[in-house]
Amino acid sequence: MDHINRIELQGRVGNVRSNEHNGTRVANFSLATDILYKTRDGAASETTWHNIVAWESKDIPDVHKITKGMPVYVIGRLRTTKVTGIDGTEKTYYEVLANKVKILREEQAES
Repeated sequence: MDHINRIELQGRVGNVRSNEHNGTRVANFSLATDILYKTRDGAASETTWHNIVAWESKDIPDVHKITKGMPVYVIGRLRTTKVTGIDGTEKTYYEVLANKVKILREEQAES
């Protein structure tokens, strides 16, 4: 049986935090994806925010160029992490570990 954990996203970058770990750059950024749909009253949209972790590599050479508002295309896998807070409540975090990040031009983002 094959197991598949793959996610593809295209959207706009929100907040970006970059740093270096053991000589390799890593960017943690939020990514907004929008979906448009019709309601009885007309058009509406729904925005979903995703947490992305992108380590600099041959498929992600431009980690340092990722900035807020930039359109990007991301391929990666979904990872969940459970954390127990100081108050004892357990929280689950979802993040995308990027295998590839492509910075898009404005006209690519709109197609």
